[in-house]
Amino acid sequence: MNQIEEKLTGCYESIRGRLPFVPQTALVLGSGLGGYAESGNIRVEGTLDYQDIQGFPRSTVEGHKGRFVFGYVEEVPVVCMQGRVHYYEGYAMSDVVLPVRLMRLMGAETLFLTNAAGGINKDYRPGDLMLIRDHISSLVPSPLIGPNLDSLGPRFCDMTDTYDAEYRTVMKETAAAAGIPLQEGVYIQFSGPQYETPAEIRMARMLGADAAGMSTVCEAIAAHHAGMRICGISCITNMAAGVTGEKLSHEEVQETADEAAERFQKLITAGILAVSRKTGA
Repeated sequence: MNQIEEKLTGCYESIRGRLPFVPQTALVLGSGLGGYAESGNIRVEGTLDYQDIQGFPRSTVEGHKGRFVFGYVEEVPVVCMQGRVHYYEGYAMSDVVLPVRLMRLMGAETLFLTNAAGGINKDYRPGDLMLIRDHISSLVPSPLIGPNLDSLGPRFCDMTDTYDAEYRTVMKETAAAAGIPLQEGVYIQFSGPQYETPAEIRMARMLGADAAGMSTVCEAIAAHHAGMRICGISCITNMAAGVTGEKLSHEEVQETADEAAERFQKLITAGILAVSRKTGA
């Protein structure tokens, strides 16, 4: 067993006896969704602070609570991450994706990834929600570099359908039925923590990206490698550098995320239920 696998196994063994149930769906709560677990969408059965998990990385980002929340979205057993770990915080990429792999070991088969993102597509506006169709990972290290975790997935992982096509269809139908406008596009992950330059955003647009952020892609790679089915949704909190000429700030990102939170939460709740009922996942 290699070092990464030993750490992951140690984390799981340290909490296995404290899990209230086997989750079916895992949810990573990005900016604007941090309060999802307290919003009444989930019937909470228990929580688990990251600091109480052996060897678990802790988020240093303001506003990220740093805990797992276990509960039910109606009949669907869910584990939520309130606070994710980012590569820009200085962690090894294997630590950044450790939480997603841990939720897989808990039993979760479906993963909803959410984030705040900057809009590259000029047809987007702050407050829009974007269903992730595909991603560009070239600007951050792959979480699969190093010894392969054979117990989770293959050495060479096919990434053709990372964001599950059936889930995307379900989410578009769900959004339309709920009257929630939903864009669909390609997400690109930059390392951060600095925002991108206008030249970098022009490059990203030429590569085919519609939105940019500092998370999600690495988690999606690790989850897909481990056999999870993935749905990704971004909240466009601002237009990316150079699109409007305005300077970027974390305060603007947080403010827009908060304004969109109710629609975002409604879509996530409806999506979790729709995906579970239609696909049995």
